[in-house]
Amino acid sequence: MISDIISTADHKMAQAVEFSKEEFATIRTGRAHPTMFAKISADYYGTPTPIQQLAGFQAPEARTMLISPYDQSALAAIERAIRDSDLGVNPTNDGHVIRVVLPILTEERRKEYTKVARAKAEEGRVSIRNARRHAIDACKKMEKDKEVGEDEVVKAEKKLDEITKKHVEAIDDLLKRKEAELLEV
Repeated sequence: MISDIISTADHKMAQAVEFSKEEFATIRTGRAHPTMFAKISADYYGTPTPIQQLAGFQAPEARTMLISPYDQSALAAIERAIRDSDLGVNPTNDGHVIRVVLPILTEERRKEYTKVARAKAEEGRVSIRNARRHAIDACKKMEKDKEVGEDEVVKAEKKLDEITKKHVEAIDDLLKRKEAELLEV
């Protein structure tokens, strides 16, 4: 019973790490990559649709992204969605593809993105700690209902602390790599 609670908490913590990883990928660095556009949706026939489902992406140069819509009628909607996003880019289209040239990041902008990355990392850590707290509460409830002994709950708490530490360190490692990537000129 307690092992189920621990494995569920471990799974939730792993999901929090994975979510943080996806969030870090959406933060713009000096290089162009398709994951930057993962959170952007375009209005496609009245339905907000992720642009990654509407177009193919190519990076011919480090700071250039070519976006080729599968349906040419979506070209204007994709361009508008990118322009309105928080990427800070101005896309251009030639009637067939959208070209996005990423401007060189200023030091001020890099520091701003670093703060965003730290905030996303903290959200991940909070999520991990919440999973730990819920698991400990469930164990204590079982102890209160006389389903398990006090020593089993203490062991479970120690195991949960180890798992929590492992997942928080994973997020810290991701943050460290993202900060290094952002501050790299």
